[in-house]
Amino acid sequence: MPDNKFSDFYNDDSNVSPAERAKIEFEVELIGKLIEAREARGLTQRQLAEAAGGKQSAVARVETLKATPQIDTLFKVLTPMGYKLTIVPTDERA
Repeated sequence: MPDNKFSDFYNDDSNVSPAERAKIEFEVELIGKLIEAREARGLTQRQLAEAAGGKQSAVARVETLKATPQIDTLFKVLTPMGYKLTIVPTDERA
């Protein structure tokens, strides 16, 4: 059996389409930023969940990529931390 790497599989368009790859990378970056924001504010998952009116288990599912948050959930979680969602161009010329 050949020694294939995950990155070879992941970057092969016949296995993972560019659109799927973009979605995965967006979700990973988004959740990473959420975790960074929570930790920068010195909040535990439980504290953030309480401030957002939710449960710690829901925050944990989002942070472990077991659940994709809806936009309203993002607002509920970001607002108590002092953040907001924005759309920025990926190309500086835009």
